[in-house]
Amino acid sequence: MPMVCLDGRAIIRVSGKDAETLLQTLITTDIASLTPDEVRPGALLTPQGKILFDFLISRDGEALRLETTEDQADALVKRLTMYKLRSAVELSLNSPAPVTVVFGEDAPAGSYRDHRFEKAGISAFRLYRDMPAAEAGVADLDRLRIAAGIAVAGRDYDLQDAFPHDVLMDMNGGLSFRKGCYVGQEVVSRMQHRGTARRRLVIVAGEATLPPSGTNISVNGRPIGSLGTVLDRDGLAIVRIDKAGEAIAKGEAILAGDVRLTLTLPAWTGLVFPNETGEASA
Repeated sequence: MPMVCLDGRAIIRVSGKDAETLLQTLITTDIASLTPDEVRPGALLTPQGKILFDFLISRDGEALRLETTEDQADALVKRLTMYKLRSAVELSLNSPAPVTVVFGEDAPAGSYRDHRFEKAGISAFRLYRDMPAAEAGVADLDRLRIAAGIAVAGRDYDLQDAFPHDVLMDMNGGLSFRKGCYVGQEVVSRMQHRGTARRRLVIVAGEATLPPSGTNISVNGRPIGSLGTVLDRDGLAIVRIDKAGEAIAKGEAILAGDVRLTLTLPAWTGLVFPNETGEASA
């Protein structure tokens, strides 16, 4: 089974009798439906509905575990401390923390199923302990992320600049519309019910090697998005799918720099590009 040991990860342990109640009223994930053997994506939003912090959440006995990046960890602890007030909640931070991703059909002992990859039909497990030397590198993980359409903050989008819908959290188990109020819930619920999400994560294939992450994606010189993770000719990007659909329907070139692109919405989402008339185009 290929294993990837990740650098730059941090673990925030949230414990105490009010821990689940507190997080349920703050973050996007429905914790009540979180099973003991899985990890799901989640976020703490701004009041305007944009992603302020992102993480993966799982159960750790009676506590909850938030796996995030080292550069977010201190600020996230401070924000949670501000919200907890007099609640019976304890926060502890382990940074850097050991995180290993394992791919294969057999779940290693003590591992957690990664719900994001499962949605795309890929068996992936996360372990929160030191492991032997990995058999694969970060590029291998990036290749699988690209194929699955899984975005990560700092590489595919900037914090405070993306809505959960932009990075498919409405479809990968990271965003609840049924559990009640949480920070930013009114905005993302309105986007959901009105169908106003126009920026979406897409899988990118270039006719040549792709330019660097951050390069604008354009149609007739007009930007419609930008590249995120790049690996040779393959990558991820967040684009206006209405504008992309219009270009696809008209046969217009979609470019990143001088490289012509083919854009694909992840198959597991069931999403399609709208065409220039506003109708769906596969």
